[in-house]
Amino acid sequence: MPELPEVETVRRGLEGALVGARFERVEQRRPNLRFPFPERFGERLEGVRMAALERRAKYLLGRLDSGDVLAMHLGMSGRFTVHQTNSSGHANPDAIAADRGDAHDHVVFHMSSNTRVVYNDVRRFGFMDLIGETDLGQHKLFRGLGVEPLSDDLTPAFMAGAFANKQTPLKAALLDQKLIAGLGNIYVCEALHRAGLSPERAAASLAKSTGGPGVRANRLTEAVKSVLADAIAAGGSSLKDYQHADGSLGYFQHSFAVYGREGQNCPRAACRGTIQRIVQSGRSTFFCARCQR
Repeated sequence: MPELPEVETVRRGLEGALVGARFERVEQRRPNLRFPFPERFGERLEGVRMAALERRAKYLLGRLDSGDVLAMHLGMSGRFTVHQTNSSGHANPDAIAADRGDAHDHVVFHMSSNTRVVYNDVRRFGFMDLIGETDLGQHKLFRGLGVEPLSDDLTPAFMAGAFANKQTPLKAALLDQKLIAGLGNIYVCEALHRAGLSPERAAASLAKSTGGPGVRANRLTEAVKSVLADAIAAGGSSLKDYQHADGSLGYFQHSFAVYGREGQNCPRAACRGTIQRIVQSGRSTFFCARCQR
């Protein structure tokens, strides 16, 4: 599943085609993805301008001048691609043929920016919804989400307080979307290695006996932010289905320190450790037991 850096990269790739443009026509080629589309989905979008495109956790949020928010989730295999059209709004013949030939192109947005934005989803685990702007914060998808990891809200003090008295493994606490929204398996493994912390360590150990943040909380906060920033700068990680909106691939997978590197040497200088793989809550965890304590 695309994680936060991939979703942010997609947001940036779609921004030029969607923001400030109107939906001239919407092709909804099936009644549902993971969930049914909202009633009159295309009709409610057509003629509407997208004022802003934001990201919340792993969701894309298109703020519309109709007062609705177009909420989009990529699921496991969803991807958007942007196609240029000519001044009359028609795509070149090769692009039209390509669209018609792919049974997994489920939604096509024809925009006033002379672009077509195509949503393709082989597994159909993604979804789209229209939510009233005033209802967004209390919507079932968003009301329980924690802080954004790249925001000023994620501080060592927050980390220590949120994990206080939690004897669950540190990795599990970082993946709890009610505490920190948007972190996924890949980047948690990478951040824990960068911070030199074991994924099996008790989450509560980030706090001092007084409840304030300890040195581990400082290291981990910095590591989470820097790993995500580096991954976004590299365009995310392309492991299976993920591509940028222009069809190109991300490159952060070439910088993985631990993820998917079981049996290889730890890249940390002078460590001499070997990357191990364990399973935590049904997910693979990669780490170096020698330098992550």
